[in-house]
Amino acid sequence: MNPLPRKARYLALALMTIGSLAVARDLDQDEALALRQKGIILPLEQLLDSALGRYPGARLLEAELEEKHGRYEYEVELLTPAGVVREIKLDARSGVLLKDEEDD
Repeated sequence: MNPLPRKARYLALALMTIGSLAVARDLDQDEALALRQKGIILPLEQLLDSALGRYPGARLLEAELEEKHGRYEYEVELLTPAGVVREIKLDARSGVLLKDEEDD
């Protein structure tokens, strides 16, 4: 049997969830522009070309810049010609593909 009472387990789970949410932060356009001007991240347009090139004919639904675990990432959602929504994550400094999966 689990040694922690039920309330303590729920509290621990809630704290872990909150902690995991705190590690990712969306950056606003002013922050993104400052990082771009300092040469810290690549231009979004350059990385969008890369993401859209993976799915010819796809349309951009959303693009966000996030800071996650000390790394800047672009998260791009595309709608493919087949009607599938893809979530693509790219390292904003290097353009390296981090993730490409079907979005729920």
